[in-house]
Amino acid sequence: MREISTELITRTVRDLCIQAACDLPKDVEELLQKALEKETSQFGKYSLDKILKNVTLSREEQAPMCQDTGMTVIFVEVGQEVHIVGENLTEAINEGVRQGYTEGYLRKSVVEDPVFHRNNTGDNTPAVIHTEIVPGDQIRIQVLPKGAGSENMGALKMCKPAEGLEGIKEFVIKTITEAGGNPCPPVIVGIGIGGTIDKCTLLAKKALTRKAGEPHPNPEYAKLEQELLEEINKLGIGPQGFGGQVTALAVHIETYPTHIAMMPVCVTLNCHAARHKEAIL
Repeated sequence: MREISTELITRTVRDLCIQAACDLPKDVEELLQKALEKETSQFGKYSLDKILKNVTLSREEQAPMCQDTGMTVIFVEVGQEVHIVGENLTEAINEGVRQGYTEGYLRKSVVEDPVFHRNNTGDNTPAVIHTEIVPGDQIRIQVLPKGAGSENMGALKMCKPAEGLEGIKEFVIKTITEAGGNPCPPVIVGIGIGGTIDKCTLLAKKALTRKAGEPHPNPEYAKLEQELLEEINKLGIGPQGFGGQVTALAVHIETYPTHIAMMPVCVTLNCHAARHKEAIL
């Protein structure tokens, strides 16, 4: 049994929060560069050029690439052979978020109550934490700061199985069309299919943790991802909604078995600043 301290977990989460806000992953940056080379719209090329310059400046200056540093979504995979010692795991993660957003001078955007008492918590906690027990003696921590502009444009539909593949495609395209320029395209599209309502939305969010543009291991879903990407980019929304050929950088699908009477589909979006960082302890 391997021991991992919550003190180490806190330090790791702190660092990941700051890194995620200031250093766009290379996989996303490479897709943005390819988008610039592909885009033919004058305004689209202008937008992508400024986006890429902002990415470089953010990394060099260690300053957030977007003023909305998001609500912190954290995926934690805990090896079943790990013994966590110290404080409570959830408290340790939230302390890391608190330190990261305070010491990294990141905007605090979390309110304590969604309806009646929308008072800012002052430190961007609590985080949205998803924990999974997996084989092994390591802990994998993935941090995704999720801005509201893109998160607000997500959608869920409890499709009927009879709607089939065409029903899924129609819902995804409708969601992107209605989103327009609001999620700061070019976006990365996460799609969850299957499970229950809660599982489906989690799948969509989990899809955003994949390496940007990495195809699904199942050839049928990889083909569907490519087909959807092509259809989305025919919409003409373009970078920042100014029109053009590149509305999405990638489409990622995650699936789960479901009930014979259901076919839930969830679409969640990441803006061009598709921030995510991870560490393995």
